[in-house]
Amino acid sequence: MMRHTRVDGLSDPGLLYTIELTCNIVYPVGMKMSYTIGQLARATGIPTSTVRYYERIGLLQPGGRTAGNYRLYGEDAHARLRFIRAAHATGFTLEDISSLLQLRAGVTTVCQDVQILLEQRLADIEKRMTDLRHVQRVLKASLAMCHQSNQDDRCVVIDQLTAASSSHP
Repeated sequence: MMRHTRVDGLSDPGLLYTIELTCNIVYPVGMKMSYTIGQLARATGIPTSTVRYYERIGLLQPGGRTAGNYRLYGEDAHARLRFIRAAHATGFTLEDISSLLQLRAGVTTVCQDVQILLEQRLADIEKRMTDLRHVQRVLKASLAMCHQSNQDDRCVVIDQLTAASSSHP
């Protein structure tokens, strides 16, 4: 936290001093670390709004609250949030991640259950890639029409899109 303070009574009344206040909490050996939501967000590189969202949908729960009613999270929440982030970066949906967290919390993780999630996600990705390749072909064809068009005042692509939009209800 940075705080700027003007100090009166000095020879230069316009002189501005910068005072930096920091607070380091040292936990006794054996005591678990606690995070506020902002500290947890910074420690994991996830926005606080996302941490709150994960809490709302049940992926993450605070370990308790302070006397001032601030959320407190422990190391387990920190590890859980890192797991959520890694799974999300791998391409899993939040619904998949919820299932993975349940499997992770079990006594044994059944690889077949994880395999089914992976196969479903892979099928979704392949479908999206097919759709994206189609969009790519359409965009390339539209660009080729633009290059071939010699009309300075009319755009062939705009005309085609207008015609297509008026022919469909």
